[in-house]
Amino acid sequence: MTMLAMNPRSASSFEYRKSVSQRSGLHRLFTAAIVNSQFREKLLNEPEMALAGGYLGQPFALTEQERMIISTVRARDLTDFAQKVNQALKSI
Repeated sequence: MTMLAMNPRSASSFEYRKSVSQRSGLHRLFTAAIVNSQFREKLLNEPEMALAGGYLGQPFALTEQERMIISTVRARDLTDFAQKVNQALKSI
């Protein structure tokens, strides 16, 4: 029988500091970027406009720090964007 063990220290401390409901804004942002190519391009090229417009008429529930990070990250594609946002979030 194989047993899986989870190392609780492998996840970033950011993940443990925020509840699922507090991370839902980031989840919605990245989900919108994955499923909608127009939103993805706007997020990559004009992140401030993407945040201001929200998605499907709904704003993103983000902290000011998350908004600042997303507004300042410049990336060549969504993978690069997500990595840079994740790295920046780990440092706060």
